[in-house]
Amino acid sequence: MNEANRYSLLFEPVQIGPVTARNRFYQVPHCNGLGHIRPKAEAAMRAMKAEGGWAVVSNQETEIHPTSDLSPAAEGRLWDARDIPALRLMTDVVHDKGALAAIELAHNGSHATNHLSRAPVLAPSDVTIDAIMPKQARAMDKSDIREFRRWHRDAAIRARDAGFDIVYVYAGHHMSLPHHFLLPHMNTRIDEYGGSLENRARLTRELLEETREAVGDTCAVAFRFAVDEIQGADGMQAAEEGRALVEMLADLPDLWDVNVSGWSNDSATTRFEPQDGYQNEYISFVKQTTSKPVVGVGRFTSPDMMVSMVRKGIVDFIGAARPSIADPFLPKKIEEGRIADIRECIGCNICVSTDMLGIPIRCTQNPTMGEEWRRGWHPESIAPREKETDALVIGAGPAGLECTLQLAKRGYEVTLAEASDAVGGRVLREGKLPGLAAWSRVADYRVYQLQQRSNVQMFMQSQLGAEEIAELGIANVFVATGAHWRGDGIGRSTLRRRPELGVNAKVLTPDDIMQGHRPPDGPVVVYDDDQIYLAGVLAELLAQEGRDVTFVTPASMVSPFTENTLEQARIQSRLIELGVTIRCNRLMAGLNAQAVRVSCAYTGREEEVGCSSAVLVTERRRETVLFDALRDTGNFRTLELIGDAASPGLIADAVYSGHMAARNFERDPQDTNAEWFRREIISLTS
Repeated sequence: MNEANRYSLLFEPVQIGPVTARNRFYQVPHCNGLGHIRPKAEAAMRAMKAEGGWAVVSNQETEIHPTSDLSPAAEGRLWDARDIPALRLMTDVVHDKGALAAIELAHNGSHATNHLSRAPVLAPSDVTIDAIMPKQARAMDKSDIREFRRWHRDAAIRARDAGFDIVYVYAGHHMSLPHHFLLPHMNTRIDEYGGSLENRARLTRELLEETREAVGDTCAVAFRFAVDEIQGADGMQAAEEGRALVEMLADLPDLWDVNVSGWSNDSATTRFEPQDGYQNEYISFVKQTTSKPVVGVGRFTSPDMMVSMVRKGIVDFIGAARPSIADPFLPKKIEEGRIADIRECIGCNICVSTDMLGIPIRCTQNPTMGEEWRRGWHPESIAPREKETDALVIGAGPAGLECTLQLAKRGYEVTLAEASDAVGGRVLREGKLPGLAAWSRVADYRVYQLQQRSNVQMFMQSQLGAEEIAELGIANVFVATGAHWRGDGIGRSTLRRRPELGVNAKVLTPDDIMQGHRPPDGPVVVYDDDQIYLAGVLAELLAQEGRDVTFVTPASMVSPFTENTLEQARIQSRLIELGVTIRCNRLMAGLNAQAVRVSCAYTGREEEVGCSSAVLVTERRRETVLFDALRDTGNFRTLELIGDAASPGLIADAVYSGHMAARNFERDPQDTNAEWFRREIISLTS
């Protein structure tokens, strides 16, 4: 059986109420930092997925009223008819590519802050809002509930008028008012909307019935529902109230979109949920309970698992957010039997972090994500070469690999030189750390693609100097020599006061640990002034090896950046479970052979933490010696520093840098400097 026939089950049409999806690939709603602020970029990004073969393309949670204002986050917005034209941009282009368009209507209840609207925050019961703000939500009275139902019904009609084929009722992620009504810890009412599950589900039932009545037989009605809170007996469980609610509402919606809550569980990173389909155990009962089609998620990357799930009767649709971001053309590649060409999601949640930060979406694997409209980038195509014929890329880390691949796709003869005996750079090293094995896909995908191309030569163990490079006679050189971690303790919190390192102090850097070196016997301090993710992983590794580890950081928590990737609580919990001592709000003042001297970040009061060695995770130095030597010769038409050597950042930043360099090669520098990207300018007409 050829690959295409093997997966033919995935390409059967499926009826959803009055509309039909062309196959079983369903891009579920996901946020992207574009929304109502950047509707052209939003439309282009969703259109790319429709072009890539997704049968249903959803937008994100879409505010239906000023009392659900998520500013400054750029989500969808459908407060009134003036929002319809922006949403119509999406539905038109999605339809043009042959897909159905879905909208997730949302009222976020006490998850909304209403910073812009300054409207009162609404909730089933009096409760503090879901943000560290001096504001509380007030319990909705019966008139509030009636008004909310009217807002939702009116928004459904506007969604229909905007061209959407599927309209959502949303009760998930602890982020929506219907979900808040379902959960007894958030709904303490004693009227007909509180108490029993039937009463708590009353509002959801009304919304489903009224949405269907509002859109008639032109649109399908979907219900997004979190069947389990992953809280055990302290929360809704799939085996109990989750199942009971599905049974209660079984045939009301045209589609069940089921997952788990909260968001950190639904979008768990591979560091903590390494297996694809990790939600199957929670959602598998749903299809046995309803006659309506079911879509489920779980970071699916394996076509064989997708087929198995359909055949086993777990789902009708393969739902995806993050895999559709990593590769918008995933369905088409499966249909064409090009499985090895899929850019598999690595579950790093850099896409999630952008929503948390209120910036346009990006992806480690797919550097074109979010750039479809503003830069005109396509994930599967790139402009052909112009006058030049060849290029040299030095360094086979994430930036060098991406730059080489895109230059090769453009048609240049590309030579890739790597000083070590293996490709991957930091991806290779970090991918060997606990929980980060999936990150190696960044290198694996690119190496495989390069191996298929006759216009690429890859040389390992090629430590090239300026003279050897000059002898090659290649006039276009991209330098991706990376960066290395400092060992002197200098970082974001110690710029004014350099730590005093004794001559007998045993210091290791993250590079040392990743290269296989280990601290001597005795207690070890991991000092984290990077405050991103790496120090937490290294502390976990050393603790797993049985070492006595103390984690010291100027931050108020372990790895604070990872709040943006929805894993901070899991990271800190794991270190505690492993017996790691955690000392927050402490700056490193000095280090000797017996102890680290730390000072309180607030008072400056000093104390010692006993240790025989320390791993210092502070900041990186760029490797620019070779670039500087090449620049001094002045012998090259193109000489560009890319990746961490240009600006240390995340792996996603390095991949993007390599991609950008390949796209801009042979463009006029004045053009590339003048047009960073197209901007969506707010109209001044009232």
